[in-house]
Amino acid sequence: MVKSGKKCFFLRGYGGAVFRGVAELNLDSKGRLAVPARYREAIAARCAGRLVVTADSDRCLLIYPLPDWEPIQQKLMGLSSFNPRIRDLQRRLIGYAEDVEMDGAGRILVSAALRGYAGLAKSVVLAGQGSKFELWDAVQWREILERAAGFGDGDLPPELEGFSL
Repeated sequence: MVKSGKKCFFLRGYGGAVFRGVAELNLDSKGRLAVPARYREAIAARCAGRLVVTADSDRCLLIYPLPDWEPIQQKLMGLSSFNPRIRDLQRRLIGYAEDVEMDGAGRILVSAALRGYAGLAKSVVLAGQGSKFELWDAVQWREILERAAGFGDGDLPPELEGFSL
């Protein structure tokens, strides 16, 4: 089923929402984030407003619908904790993971620990990334975009060779 006219779609065979687009938002004084209205219906349908917020290695936050997060957590927990790099990844992604629920006003609470990790102040950017969102401090987001605009000849990763839009 594809829902048109919105920035979220349910794709046949995938089962989840595809989130895309960027929204510049503000956290309130309690650390609450008002999820843009264009995503609320898809989030409610996919997971009844139940989300997981966790820390990413890029110092942003990742926000997953609960059903999309659970298989990721299972895979992470199935990896060997004898490898120090895997253990570090498990600590970051699972250790920081917090269950949140969208309230009746369409807001989620971003904990002080997660806000501190990502350096979130008042101005933030919510970027749809397919099955999840990234939540960035607005200043850091602009820096990331500047860095991404810097691909020159020979700078493209090998995976992007031959890729065109």
